[in-house]
Amino acid sequence: MEIIHLSAECYPIAKVGGLGDVVGALPKYQNKLGHVAKVVMPAYNSKFLYENEFETVYDGWVKVGAVSYQARILRESTNKLGFDIYLVHIAGLFDRDGVYGFADDTERFLAFQIAALDWMAQWEHQPDVVHVHDHHAGLIPFMMSNCFQFSKLNQVPTVLTIHNAQYQGQFGWDKLHYLPPFDLINTSKLDWSSAINPLAAAIKCAWRVTTVSPSYLDEISHAANGLESLLAQERGKSIGVLNGIDIEVWNPQKDSMIVKTYNARTLESGKKANKDELCRVFNLDPDQPLYTFIGRLVGEKGADLLPDIFYNALAQSGGGINILVLGSGDPQVEDRLNEITQHYPGKYNAYIGYNEALSHQIYAGADFLLMPSRVEPCGLNQMYALRYGTIPIVRRIGGLKDTVIDIGDGGFGICHDQSSVWDVGHAIGRAYELYLDQKKVKEIRKYMMSIDHSWDSSAQQYIDIYQM
Repeated sequence: MEIIHLSAECYPIAKVGGLGDVVGALPKYQNKLGHVAKVVMPAYNSKFLYENEFETVYDGWVKVGAVSYQARILRESTNKLGFDIYLVHIAGLFDRDGVYGFADDTERFLAFQIAALDWMAQWEHQPDVVHVHDHHAGLIPFMMSNCFQFSKLNQVPTVLTIHNAQYQGQFGWDKLHYLPPFDLINTSKLDWSSAINPLAAAIKCAWRVTTVSPSYLDEISHAANGLESLLAQERGKSIGVLNGIDIEVWNPQKDSMIVKTYNARTLESGKKANKDELCRVFNLDPDQPLYTFIGRLVGEKGADLLPDIFYNALAQSGGGINILVLGSGDPQVEDRLNEITQHYPGKYNAYIGYNEALSHQIYAGADFLLMPSRVEPCGLNQMYALRYGTIPIVRRIGGLKDTVIDIGDGGFGICHDQSSVWDVGHAIGRAYELYLDQKKVKEIRKYMMSIDHSWDSSAQQYIDIYQM
């Protein structure tokens, strides 16, 4: 099969969250299964664009309303990522730093989608499936099946993967003319809550809808930021597929980003060396348990609770634990997390920002990873932690519920039911008690590292969905 993935993110070119990791790995594993998977994404002002060789495969103009933009599609020449990557370069829209957060994001991602379809509509053949990811590519199933200029593509199967239903990309009807011409009788396919809603349109128009974990498919029937009834209506074509991780990128035996590589046999010395280095760099005590948080400092991750959680844990432990944070997001949360360093030097530290190499080092050196998420469609961090022998402390929600079993139930993690200061604090205490039993910790770590969360089975599940 020829599979075309369209996404706003793809690691290592552009990554804001799990979307980038998924799109950077799934096509590679689909290719290993004997298919031809390709990725089409915007050409941001990124290092990847300037450090690699590209050839122009399309040169034209894309019209968004009354404005026309020059659009070129660039193919990376060496298959460096293990699949073909195509960057949609649109002068004036994507030649800037950053992925999201611009006032003209509606115009940017509409232009990206229209340009990609303009190109595909000129092919002499048709792809076997078009797989779109989240709302940034959500209007593609509608345009393929309804816009006159893309009529050649209207029988190509489309699949939508919802990575996070909280973000939907909605915009006003005053921008309807931004879309290429179509029969206005079909405007209802775009509508949700009196706005044009790209994610809702994709749910209505895609041939199949997937979520990034089975539990998340159940949860969005009652927590999808207003789309609950639509998702219930379309449940018959919806399937939950648990994300995998790229075990070539996330491999403690070969990871060039960590101080000392290790496997299940050498994990004790390996984790100690990596923990010692983390504690040296961040002025922490290597003889005490190291708790960490890695991720976006936003409400859906429970990040607003972290300062109070950490103050309480540090006070109650009498200085018997270490805490290290890596992340960025809400400025108020960032400020409060930085302030803790002044009150607990030598026991707490924070790196505010994004640092891919440091995240690998933390997974390798930490004892525990905190994920007190309010929303977690799948979660990849807990799988990375398992791969590196770091015990996850997670809320039972979404993909966390699907991948982490509590030690009280014969499992390998610490689970709690609510995103609250008390619940997480209690879980931290349980983890401390576990840490005192190093024999049990070693057994759990060895077992965790043996769990297979690679993309192999999930990639095959997607192939099966395409062929339904």
